[in-house]
Amino acid sequence: MSNTDGVRDGPMFSYRPNWEASFHDARLWQRLENDAVQCGLSPRHCKMRPGQAGFCGVRQNVNGRLVSLNYGQATHISQESVETEAVFHFAPGAPILSLGNVGCMLNCDYCQNWRTSQARYVSSADVHRYTPERVVEIAVERGIPIISWTYNDPVVWHEFVLDTSRIARARGIRALFKSAFFISLEAAAELCEVVDVFSISIKSLDEDFYRKITKGWLPPVLRATRLVFEQGKHVEISNLMVTDANDTTDDARRLAEWVLANLSASTPLHFARFHPDYKYTHVNRTPIERLEEARRAALEEGLLFAYLGNARDTESLNTQCPGCGHTLIVRTGTHAREVGLDALGRCANCQRKLEYVRLESAARPPAKKVGELRPAAPSRRLQRREFLWHGEINALHVEAHNLGLQRGHVSCRRLIDGNGAESGQSVEIGGQDSFRFMVSKFRPDENGVEIMAPEDFKLRIFEVYDRAHYPTVDLDTAQADQDQTPLPYYTRGGRGGLRR
Repeated sequence: MSNTDGVRDGPMFSYRPNWEASFHDARLWQRLENDAVQCGLSPRHCKMRPGQAGFCGVRQNVNGRLVSLNYGQATHISQESVETEAVFHFAPGAPILSLGNVGCMLNCDYCQNWRTSQARYVSSADVHRYTPERVVEIAVERGIPIISWTYNDPVVWHEFVLDTSRIARARGIRALFKSAFFISLEAAAELCEVVDVFSISIKSLDEDFYRKITKGWLPPVLRATRLVFEQGKHVEISNLMVTDANDTTDDARRLAEWVLANLSASTPLHFARFHPDYKYTHVNRTPIERLEEARRAALEEGLLFAYLGNARDTESLNTQCPGCGHTLIVRTGTHAREVGLDALGRCANCQRKLEYVRLESAARPPAKKVGELRPAAPSRRLQRREFLWHGEINALHVEAHNLGLQRGHVSCRRLIDGNGAESGQSVEIGGQDSFRFMVSKFRPDENGVEIMAPEDFKLRIFEVYDRAHYPTVDLDTAQADQDQTPLPYYTRGGRGGLRR
């Protein structure tokens, strides 16, 4: 039931998640009568009696105080690129350190990360523990200038995000917050103290769509988005165009009009392609032409920058000068390179200044060597894994566990049609450590990748269906029988089906 002031007594869960909980004092709550509490983090304002958790499943009343159950509990830390977060105008091409958590303040029918966003379905095997200090240390060791709070939704990780981002800022590392932003204004204001970039997903401007499909409501999202923009933060907007639900040209025009009226004409707007997932698998991926039409409509409304997401081989990924049309930044998949900008960040053709942040100004820390327990051996026998791109699968997560004591490297080579292979990225991993990183298709004639690592490394390879998709089932466990919906397939009860 909703009160007239918008406060909700949301579903209260008395179960405990099946991953080991650790209590951390929560922020933004008040005590009620009889040891009940009310959370002020999201617009739900969940009221909880002792022992109850809120809608998100990860904030609980313990003996009359509100605690966070997911502080420091994360999906495996991963390296990606800033473009995977629908951010095109902040440090193009920069590496990011991506972290997701468990729980969410929404329950979207089409969620691509439902195995971590919905606390009741989380497996302990997918939960890793980090301290704020360790997260920042990893970023500094690897020379990564941006920490990205992403995947399920970082709103319900509020305390850990604040603590870690403060430490990161002191080390010259920026924070990126990718979110559906169903958040209270008080919480959004706290984030503005430590977060530099907000990539906000506005699902639709249709209130019925929000309530039916996401289990949230629209006005708080729009209010919080305006707030962070008014605070001078870098803001980019994305819209997942769900097939036959919110993928019309009229939907796109309404969103573009809102961005123009409430943010600015230079705020980038991304139209992202949908893949069927979770409870929403009765349709196919969004037709590319509908995304192209949406982009054209947004530009016609007056936006200077509109892009496609989860798409390849289209000029709509590139940045053109809004003054003369000269191509400034070219993107292939999740890769970006400057081609038409001068040293001052102006269009090389007409000298118009592009409103974006360059990597040099993103306070990138100097790279440090990853720690080791013993000197590296002069030579080690290698294992090799090969993966061929197919259908819509153009990206992988490679998770490498170094079971030995000596540091080693995971190296990737791109398999080029008719031309053998060419070198790709190489990632160093210290003894008894692990790391996950993204490999994505770069060239049109690239068939796949060869992955090489020392024999004492354990490799896990995951197919990535779309950007910000965090896969939980590796190819050695099971492989999907198509390229539309990733494993596990949602089944009644949420156990998740695997098919070999």
